[in-house]
Amino acid sequence: MRIRSSVKAVAGLLGMALAASACSDSGSSTSSANYPSKQLRIMAPAAPGGGWDQTSRAAQQVIESEKLAPKGVEVFNVPGAGGTVGLARLRNEKGNDHLLMTMGLVMVGAVQTNKSAVTLDDVTPIARLTGEYEVLVVPKNSKYKTLDDFVADFKSDTGSVAIAGGSAGGTDQIVAGLIAKEVGADPKKVNYVAFSGGGEALAAILGGKVKAGISGIGEWVTQIESGDMRALAVTSKERVKELPDVPTFAEQDVNVEVSNWRGFVAGPDLSDADKEAMVDFVTKLHDTQAWKDALSEKGWDDQFLAGDDFAKYLDEEQSRVEGVLKDLGLT
Repeated sequence: MRIRSSVKAVAGLLGMALAASACSDSGSSTSSANYPSKQLRIMAPAAPGGGWDQTSRAAQQVIESEKLAPKGVEVFNVPGAGGTVGLARLRNEKGNDHLLMTMGLVMVGAVQTNKSAVTLDDVTPIARLTGEYEVLVVPKNSKYKTLDDFVADFKSDTGSVAIAGGSAGGTDQIVAGLIAKEVGADPKKVNYVAFSGGGEALAAILGGKVKAGISGIGEWVTQIESGDMRALAVTSKERVKELPDVPTFAEQDVNVEVSNWRGFVAGPDLSDADKEAMVDFVTKLHDTQAWKDALSEKGWDDQFLAGDDFAKYLDEEQSRVEGVLKDLGLT
């Protein structure tokens, strides 16, 4: 009787263990299927008008139009220090699987130039979404009609040519430094004026407070098309469809080619199931026709890379950017 009772007890325990395992497995899959289960929030760690803000709001529009988040989605701005203020806030959102933060190459540089105590190793990579090329612009009444005109002053008196762009150490400043290096100017003497949002940089250019500006094509394409700005060159390998009449730097014998990228990260200490649910959700967003239409409208390249593949890429980018910034004397 004792042996029979023991066998029954062991069998019961095994049954309970198998049931628990099944519940655990179905819980993970249910988490992905039902995600998001409450309001989703997207942080744009910059002022309104910039690339992170535009990316966040483009994602919001697609999520809402495709009804991917039944409880709704909110976009909010946390500007400052190249996104590192927002990054610090995100680090404190441990285990929060309903908060995404837009970030990109700019933040990789800003973490290093600002010597941020919080780094991208402190958060959870979710997916790289887009990439876009940069454009060098001047106001419509500028004396610089061509890139050669700009380079002549930039090379002879580098510090006198104030250039507006995004946060210090970001893609825009890297491009400015690379231009200087390529044309024989001292990158350390570049007069780069950093702004936390594209709207502020735009106002400085149109108001004549700086002589030129560098940013992603999508941010200023409207002003270029209207004639308020003159585009001198783009950082792509070949001319882009959004600005077919604007030559590349390479066409004008300045060997500068840079693609900016943007994506999503989440807070630290996510469970595997929650991370998987977030990656699956962003993958669904990426796969919609509405998102493809948004990319086309903004002139953004589809550079989707999700989960562990994005995490590996992000590690490589941090090492690459650290080397570039040291070469340019920015750190």
